[in-house]
Amino acid sequence: MESEMKSNMSGTWSPKMPEGLDLEFTHHPLTMRRVVNLIIAMERLKGSRSESVLSTEFRDEHLLNIMLESIVEEKVVFERSAAPPTQFQQFGEEQCTMADTEKKSLVLVRSSMELHAVMLQGGAECRKVQLNMSTYANTPPSAEAEIVTLGVKGTNFYLSCHKDGEEPTLHLETVDNKESLSRISSDSDMVRFLFYRHDNALNISTLVSVPFSDWYISTAGENNKPVEMCLESASRHRTFTIEHQSSTDCGSTCGSHVCPS
Repeated sequence: MESEMKSNMSGTWSPKMPEGLDLEFTHHPLTMRRVVNLIIAMERLKGSRSESVLSTEFRDEHLLNIMLESIVEEKVVFERSAAPPTQFQQFGEEQCTMADTEKKSLVLVRSSMELHAVMLQGGAECRKVQLNMSTYANTPPSAEAEIVTLGVKGTNFYLSCHKDGEEPTLHLETVDNKESLSRISSDSDMVRFLFYRHDNALNISTLVSVPFSDWYISTAGENNKPVEMCLESASRHRTFTIEHQSSTDCGSTCGSHVCPS
């Protein structure tokens, strides 16, 4: 009976079977190798052209090739090491005053915790805010600009730039522990106190936020307006004259004078 079924099956399928390939049914449990043999046979039956079969024996390397072609997806992995954060180390401090291109000086308005740019009349020079400008060395070093912090002399107020909404804004923050500014890492939130000082000429500089490198400290064209951050395209004054102070200057004794609100 089994021989007759085999003969009938062979007679039924042989016109469509590739030469050298036969299909046999058995009641024994199928092994994985036999299942794969059956799948290969069915796939060859679907082919549009007859292929000569060198051998009906399915070897391990055949299974490996099928796995590589149909299952294993090649992925190229590039090893990438993260660059260490930049370290900014404070190494010097000097006292200075700043004025914009219209000779407006910076004064402190405590009621709003802001710096305003004010055109001072004769005899009011002592109203200028004197700044403690600390300079930082960074690793790796950069020759493009100095990195500085700007603190109001006689106070623990420091200028900072961070987002308070959609855009970076200038703030006057209280720093209780000034030692926290002695060493700043680029991946810490203390980087908001850092500014790039770009010198365009002798004592003529621009001050740009380190975390927001397109934003400049600037003043308005009108008198007695807040000092703010702006983009290069803004119609504001972004260039400052920085005057270094000596111990005999008026600024050394009254540089922390407060402008009335």
